[in-house]
Amino acid sequence: MPEGLAQWGPELFMTRERELRRGPAPEHHAGRHILRGGFEPCLLTLLRLSADKDQYRDKDGDQDRDPDGAPSKAPGRDLTRGWLPKALARTGHLVRAAELACTNSDELALSDELLGLVKAAADAGDLCGAQALAESIPLRQLRDDALVVLVSAWAVTGERDRAVALAETIRYPHNWARTWAVLAKAVADRGDTDEALRFAARADDEVRACVFDGTGQVLALLMDLAAATGDHVRAAELADRVEDFTRTHGGTPWSRPLTAVLAREALRGDLDRVDALLRPPPRPPVGAGGGGCGWAIAETGDQDAEQGAGQDAVPDGRLDETDVRPLPPRSFLGARGLARVLDAVAETADQDVALALADRAEALLGAGDGRDHDTLLRSVTLLLARRGQVERAMALAEWLDPELRAGWRAEIVGAVARYGDTDAAEALGHAITDDRARARALIDVVRELARRGAPGRAEALAHAISDRWAQGEALVAVVPEWARHGDPERAEALAHSIAYRATSARALAALVEVSGSVEVSGSVEVSGHMEMSGPSHARRLAAQAVVLDGWAAVLPVLEPIVPRSAAVVVEQMMIHDGV
Repeated sequence: MPEGLAQWGPELFMTRERELRRGPAPEHHAGRHILRGGFEPCLLTLLRLSADKDQYRDKDGDQDRDPDGAPSKAPGRDLTRGWLPKALARTGHLVRAAELACTNSDELALSDELLGLVKAAADAGDLCGAQALAESIPLRQLRDDALVVLVSAWAVTGERDRAVALAETIRYPHNWARTWAVLAKAVADRGDTDEALRFAARADDEVRACVFDGTGQVLALLMDLAAATGDHVRAAELADRVEDFTRTHGGTPWSRPLTAVLAREALRGDLDRVDALLRPPPRPPVGAGGGGCGWAIAETGDQDAEQGAGQDAVPDGRLDETDVRPLPPRSFLGARGLARVLDAVAETADQDVALALADRAEALLGAGDGRDHDTLLRSVTLLLARRGQVERAMALAEWLDPELRAGWRAEIVGAVARYGDTDAAEALGHAITDDRARARALIDVVRELARRGAPGRAEALAHAISDRWAQGEALVAVVPEWARHGDPERAEALAHSIAYRATSARALAALVEVSGSVEVSGSVEVSGHMEMSGPSHARRLAAQAVVLDGWAAVLPVLEPIVPRSAAVVVEQMMIHDGV
């Protein structure tokens, strides 16, 4: 494990490594006063100039690398897949995005990328373009997946007949149930319960006629639909079928459909099914055969053992008591399954239900054999922290390996801040002795203070963080809040005060998003001074970010105000890359 990964956490660790390599921000930022008018052509010129293939190399000419040593690419650097082609699809350049995708010679990769473009275009409202593109997907299974997306999208817009006609073209039987189920949900969301139930019945008929890997997901969707329409008897019957399918067809106990069933029942205060699935099966009689008289081989970690379904085995037919140990029967749900349930209900369950689930988690941790121990421990500590049980959460953190403990405490602090008391979270964060984990905890507290509308206190706490990069990371959350509170000049100055260029550029991008959300550009008076607001001001800030650290940080937030920006960057990159 790379040094500091456990303390910072994966996301902050990788961001920090990348941005430290990008280097410090210049003392006098050359682009700070450019584009006072925020002219779109000038910004597009800057984007074009910044879109060269060597942009993401460090000052020594070496390519940036991730913590595992692999070359690091900025978001969307691959022109044939990823963020940039989808941005083209979202901003009216679907044909160009498809042309780029079609340069990929691998049929599976091409089909997968075209499916992503169909989804992006559908989300942007270009259903006709998305449907035409869907028909060109080479692999029929992924073409079916794209058509299922479009069936739901057409139904949501009220084009029910078109959605039904498209559903009838789905080729593979194992996709039919899913198609009618998503159509039923889309129609129900528009308020036509009778028609939704008719489609749901057809989906159920298809499920009974063809069992497939996604059967559990379809049943769970039908369960939610039945509950939404008030048929709780039907919903309970479908919940039983989800459990039966999971048990009898090799589904994992932490599968999404079973988690949905257990979470739904837990939110209603019903933990009977959770308890039944946590109850270990009875021990087989001594000498019952196949199990070495109740003894099991030491844990092998294979999939059968993981699901509690494996058979005991003896290498070469010999039984050596020095190689075996008694293993208690395992429950079907297990630690990972219970962790998924805790995560699903952590924010919405009643306090009594949440604490009852925490009690069950602690009991399972105390009696378990170590499998998925940390997964369940993380879920229960965060649940307790959200529910104000901070001392109990911190005590459970002591069960962790010492190397992981400080980072875990930082995560608990973040949960306390987001769902509880920022004062307590700040005190807990300062009490962490590891510098990196303490900085991580305080970043979360600053973010929550900013989100709650206290930018002054958030900024003061950010400046108390000793690590310069972490201080800037915390200020990224504070910058847009000052703008929302009517002080854009302070927000902009704060963004430029951040020590590292890439972090500062992200802060400016956040400010672009706030400024660009103003529908009408122009001058408005705020706190006794004139503020440029709306798209013009946002473009000026975006230009500063581009001059500071290139296009990558700011391009995503430009989509609403400068839709041509993605196309400009792609075209320039193609020139450099010879595409």
